Amino acid sequence: MSITQADTFFTRLKEKVDHYFEDKNTERTGNIRLLMKSSVQIFSALALYSILVFLPLAPGLAIPLAVLLGINLAMLGFNIMHEGGHQSFSKHAWLNSVAGYALNALGGNIYFWKVKHNINHHTFTNIEGIDSDIDVRPFMRLHPSQSLLRIHRYQHIYWFVLYSISYMVWVFYEDFLKYFRGKIAVHMKPMNLPLKEHVVFWVTKISYVFFFLVLPIVMLGWLKALLGFLIVSCVCGLFISIVFQLAHIVESNEFPLAKKIETDWAVHQVNTTSNFGTSSKLLFWMLGGLNFQIEHHLFPKISHIHYPQISRLVKETCKEFNIAYHEYASMTQAFTSHLFYLRKMGTAS
Repeated sequence: MSITQADTFFTRLKEKVDHYFEDKNTERTGNIRLLMKSSVQIFSALALYSILVFLPLAPGLAIPLAVLLGINLAMLGFNIMHEGGHQSFSKHAWLNSVAGYALNALGGNIYFWKVKHNINHHTFTNIEGIDSDIDVRPFMRLHPSQSLLRIHRYQHIYWFVLYSISYMVWVFYEDFLKYFRGKIAVHMKPMNLPLKEHVVFWVTKISYVFFFLVLPIVMLGWLKALLGFLIVSCVCGLFISIVFQLAHIVESNEFPLAKKIETDWAVHQVNTTSNFGTSSKLLFWMLGGLNFQIEHHLFPKISHIHYPQISRLVKETCKEFNIAYHEYASMTQAFTSHLFYLRKMGTAS
């Protein structure tokens, strides 16, 4: 497919999507359904946190509740923070900003995330050296151009450990590395962090440590508090990592060898991205539509509540232009493909 044809693909698709919203006379951002879902997820997270920290619970009850809280925190990231970070949560800019800062409440930093995710990942998906989401070296090899080490032979086994600790590494190491290094990624120029973001960084990091470590220790003691924190953080990290890996690190996707986009941006997004389990309403509700990853990458500023309808237009247009549309029928199928890909990358040079 030539660049001219590729450009026509996205032009045609965008016309269809624009017509869809004009015909429905609806906003591209979230609506009352998203606000209600977000309210339920925020309330459940606060309730689980309060029960775990302020009530004396037997281990047989505390552990399952801690697991649920870890899942709940990940859902807040998928449904609220992620949408706010893309300005798709609401038509009101201030509400998008509030939603985005949910990441800071969870220990991360929305300022860093917007650059790393919105620019590096969404523009240069699966391109080695630019998309930092595929850079887990030296612990894992996720791209054919990355060096193969002996340890990678077992990455399809030890992935569980790395994904589990990824959330804690993000909060307590990666954000601080970005802050003190002054760069979001190694290949980028040093950033000039505004004074406001310096204040926000330290206030939110200290607040996170207080609410997730200090207060639980005071109320529960060292052992229970630290065990609870580990369970919540590991479950959250595992859930987040798996969801994002299934969208890009699977067998059907392309992993360009060149350090640039050699085709049209929209075609590149379709080639390097996969959907999974799109028929599951529960999965869609929990993941904030991130199982419709192709639609999200093509239209990141459109709320996920519209993805099921838009996906039909994307499939239709991909068929017209003979572009492969990657989709796994279930999350299990996508996860199996992910493991097979990890094994392949761990043995093939």
